Amino acid sequence: MNQKILLVQPKFPTPTKSINHKDFLPIPLLKIASYHSSIGDVPFLVHGKTDVEFNPDSIYITSLFTYWQKEFWDTVIFYRNKFSESIINIGGIYVSLFFENSEFQKKCNELKVIPFKGPNEVFEKSPPDYGLINVDYQIIHASRGCKRHCPFCGVWQIEPEFIPKESIKNEVTKNKLVFYDNNLLANPYIENILKELAELKINGRPVYSESQSGFDGRLLTFKLAKLLKDSHFRNPRIAWDGHFEEWGKIENQIAILGEAGFKSKEISIFMIYNWEYTFEEMELKRKKCYEWKVQITDCRNRPLSQQFDNYNGRLEQTSKDYYIHEINGWSDFLIKKFRKNVRRQNICVRNNHKFHSSKLERKKVPKSEYLNLVSLPRHEIMRLLPDAWWPFES
Repeated sequence: MNQKILLVQPKFPTPTKSINHKDFLPIPLLKIASYHSSIGDVPFLVHGKTDVEFNPDSIYITSLFTYWQKEFWDTVIFYRNKFSESIINIGGIYVSLFFENSEFQKKCNELKVIPFKGPNEVFEKSPPDYGLINVDYQIIHASRGCKRHCPFCGVWQIEPEFIPKESIKNEVTKNKLVFYDNNLLANPYIENILKELAELKINGRPVYSESQSGFDGRLLTFKLAKLLKDSHFRNPRIAWDGHFEEWGKIENQIAILGEAGFKSKEISIFMIYNWEYTFEEMELKRKKCYEWKVQITDCRNRPLSQQFDNYNGRLEQTSKDYYIHEINGWSDFLIKKFRKNVRRQNICVRNNHKFHSSKLERKKVPKSEYLNLVSLPRHEIMRLLPDAWWPFES
């Protein structure tokens, strides 16, 4: 008898109105759907706490970050109370990281749910069922795991073995790809994969790609950069996880991408803040990125053990609201100041502006007027645009 399978993506506080954002797509649920369809079951995908009109035989609920576990458990409790006889399976990032935690296991037993750690071998063999969602892109993995053991990252704990693929061309079905690899360039077959993408066409059109994670620039060569360009990769990101003193290495990696044909403002530098490096050092890194005229993809550090995050950029907050790395001098004020500085600087880089102003950002100042403004002394610009800010400032 065919079973009815309910797949649940909890309503997490993602920074977008779209439930199908490319950074948060529930690929594991789509693979589970594909598997169950292949054996004759009927899968249904829902978002959040939904009153479905049937009794599911099995329910799968995915999790994301550890600091969004309240939303996850609220969803689990909702479906357990609604379907007391259904089998409930849970998995995802939070579940995998807390799998051995005694309090976590106790909660699983109380709610009678079955936790899964990491990728499931059975489901991993099935392609995602994109028929359940409406997107024009495809998520893909050319490898699982990561060879690095960065202290702020949980990938090596969830996927301890680095497993590369030799080819992906037979998996590609759409003209837009988003790689979810955590260290794409570490794949020993990456050159072959990029050559495949350069030649591949779907519906007679080229395939364009981007990577969710930053490239490990230590592995970047001109040959790889040229292959990335030839394979229609867009908006490459380079990870700068180290000290400011490493800026020479990052500059060299940017130059390699530039020589391969990428424009500077297409390149992003992935940086983690509210971490081991002080606000002052992060500001040096930010300003260096402005010198290079590259954008910044910033990531606010939250420890893997963090169980809540009530960050609000419009309020004054404390470490009771969200994680603040106070040991290294970070504060609510400095965290929000750094984020604001990055945002304004990125706008300057994208628009080739020497300073930022809310009127410039909202395009209330015509281009011809800006060209006149930029030639004025600083105090005159400040008189006309009181909120003017220059990226070389802190």
